[in-house]
Amino acid sequence: MSGPLSSLWQASAAEVFAAPALQGERSVDLAIVGGGYTGLSAALEGAGQGADVTLLEAETVGHGGSGRNVGLVNAGLWLPPDEVCKTLGQAAGERLNSVLAGAPDVVFDLIARHAIACEPVRNGTLHLAHAPKGVAQLRERLAQMQARGAPVRLLDHTEIAARTGTDRFHGGLHDPRAGTIQPLAYARGLARAAARQGARLHEQSPVTAATRHGGQWVIHTPGGKLRAKHLLMATNAYHCPAPPVRLPEMPVVQFYQLATEPLGDNLARDILAGGEGCWDTGLVMTSLRRDAVGRIILGGMGGEASAHADWAERKLVQLFPRLRGTGINHAWAGRIAMTGDHLPRIQRIGQGGLAVYGYSGRGIAPGTVFGRAAARALLNGQEDDLPVRVVEAHREPFAGLRTLYYETGARMVHLIAARG
Repeated sequence: MSGPLSSLWQASAAEVFAAPALQGERSVDLAIVGGGYTGLSAALEGAGQGADVTLLEAETVGHGGSGRNVGLVNAGLWLPPDEVCKTLGQAAGERLNSVLAGAPDVVFDLIARHAIACEPVRNGTLHLAHAPKGVAQLRERLAQMQARGAPVRLLDHTEIAARTGTDRFHGGLHDPRAGTIQPLAYARGLARAAARQGARLHEQSPVTAATRHGGQWVIHTPGGKLRAKHLLMATNAYHCPAPPVRLPEMPVVQFYQLATEPLGDNLARDILAGGEGCWDTGLVMTSLRRDAVGRIILGGMGGEASAHADWAERKLVQLFPRLRGTGINHAWAGRIAMTGDHLPRIQRIGQGGLAVYGYSGRGIAPGTVFGRAAARALLNGQEDDLPVRVVEAHREPFAGLRTLYYETGARMVHLIAARG
């Protein structure tokens, strides 16, 4: 692969959305900062309740992690459900586990209800064992998920080879509740649906300040000003300062993806023929899926450095030797905000203000349900139904060093693999 390539999602999104920058002054019930899944879901919910909602996006809808996502609509988190309970306590942990178990239903219901053209495929996802020890990890996760009624099943090496088209994995956990989407098209579809409900969205409208004055929020952009009863910050890994509101510095992981040219049945008929999306148990995680026209999409932790590109192309051929020489038409990367315990946060940023962040790589389904819940809590004044309790403050120690650690580790693993 030579030279910079573009995002597949930008090139293939069937949904189109554009909105003007904010100009002038306006008073609203709910102001939302951030045009990703959390903010867009909140805008759709708030407008659906009849509230006057305005959303501000510094770039374009889906510009951040939402439009650079792998596109796996999973139930739950990377963290196994027992670990969620150990961290949050039994009652709070089981509440979050239950909310996120049903989150794919929420996503696919929104897609159907608003006719969002985002290539939805709900044939489940596969959590793949990258090594024999990965099978043991999956067995533990299987037991925890089945104890909570999840319809998951552990597949052996032969079954996984048949589903994926490669014999490089040692087994896998199939979750039929999950699926795949075109992630940028989903974001744009949520934006379109929110606008139809009456929400006003503005792109190219970075927030330069957000203050409390006279019992309301005053939010400034280069071209305008909002006065809002309530404020939701939904910027996650792409947060920009909006003084005096302060959010914690988060450790960030880059995630790199490449996509092949569309492949015919002679090359790719048996590669993920069922349309499942995949990720593996490796410490430096790898993802794998295909899109509606048969492109194979491979991803891995690490940014846009050449080491990651070399690794990705080599990894693709290791998995599917017949794809040697296949054209790579797209490559892109995005940022993931990682909390130390891999749990998302809802933080109070002042009276009538909340911020949501830290999905740790699980943005689609959690972002959708957290955004909806945050809008309800702000507008109704009831926080009891939020997926997690609101924290007054949060700190991630050594965030910059941990970001460097993650990137250096991924680069070393990929350099070794690329030279192997």
